[in-house]
Amino acid sequence: MKTWKTSKSAAATAAILSAILLAGCSSGTASSTESAPTIDPASVEPKGLVGLGPNGEKPALPSDVSLTAEQAAKVRAGNFKVGISMQTMDIDFAKVQTTVLKKTFEENGVQVIGITDAQWKAEKQIGDLENLIQQKPDGILGVPVDDVATAAAFSKVGKSGMKLVMIDQVPKGLKYPTDYQSSVQADGKGNGQVAAEMLASRIPDGGTMGLVNFGNDIFATNERTKGAKEWLAKNRPDIKVKETAFSDPAKAGQVGGDFVTANPDIKGLWVVWDAPALEVISALRGQGANIPVATIDLGQQLTAESAQGADIVGVGAQRLTDQAKAEANAMMLSLIGEKAPSYIAAPALAVTKSNLTDSFKIVFDSPAPADIVNACKNTSGCK
Repeated sequence: MKTWKTSKSAAATAAILSAILLAGCSSGTASSTESAPTIDPASVEPKGLVGLGPNGEKPALPSDVSLTAEQAAKVRAGNFKVGISMQTMDIDFAKVQTTVLKKTFEENGVQVIGITDAQWKAEKQIGDLENLIQQKPDGILGVPVDDVATAAAFSKVGKSGMKLVMIDQVPKGLKYPTDYQSSVQADGKGNGQVAAEMLASRIPDGGTMGLVNFGNDIFATNERTKGAKEWLAKNRPDIKVKETAFSDPAKAGQVGGDFVTANPDIKGLWVVWDAPALEVISALRGQGANIPVATIDLGQQLTAESAQGADIVGVGAQRLTDQAKAEANAMMLSLIGEKAPSYIAAPALAVTKSNLTDSFKIVFDSPAPADIVNACKNTSGCK
């Protein structure tokens, strides 16, 4: 079962901005958003964590694993070494994760001996893990490409006497705390709820919302859909919900476009993450359809799209920087013999054009690129 994240190259951001400008002028979408209700991002952010862990665990917050001065001193005195096994390095998620992990470890005197790129291939990640284990680090952090195929390889980490912190999902069969010392993710249920609530502001009483889900059985995406549906059932039971799903993210645009064609009563689309949402938006533009979209994950391309405010109502974003710091802290606590929580979740972040550049800084731990800032300046209400 392959993991669900995918993206196009961030280098395309400038080209996308140009396309958005042209599309906004030709389709009339921008004018439709001028009369849209204003959404206060802070008002739709959950007050705490919404979802539970994959085994029903009550989640801890990233702040719960912040190191004390005494703990940090122990870490620095340990001269520890860690390795990082990523599922890919061609998406914003992976780039932010590894950048923040390296920075946090370096600040605490922990050496990162290697960062591997599995290139979405389970067999490569298995080899990557074997190579990292042979270098005998004190711990390994990893994102599984496939939670079944890589399970045996990840289980070897603990059997080799090393600490293991899982990122985003736990391979099948691994047990806490014998096989791994912590699992860190975003609050997927909370982010799904945030996107649904923002989109609901654009759905009239008795209207129809379409959900474009991921067809594979993955905990993170399942939680997003669950969060959206539960919020709607409780807070907007008048909204009729229709659903479709894709298994290949590259075909999400076709799936979403066909879904709208077959269901002309749909007044808004909720899409399970950003890259498929961009495909769906492109398909809608090609059909001349003017339908608001909300999604989860604030990638660079989606930020460029949101800077124009044409199609994106709002985003439930992962706090990737906070998440990565929590992963590093959980590992360092384990390295000095202290117990880290089994499941740590970063709270949902509600994003609209009104807090776009500030949110980019929260997610990426760096200012928004100049082209996005400039586009935002030219868009009413964008900050």
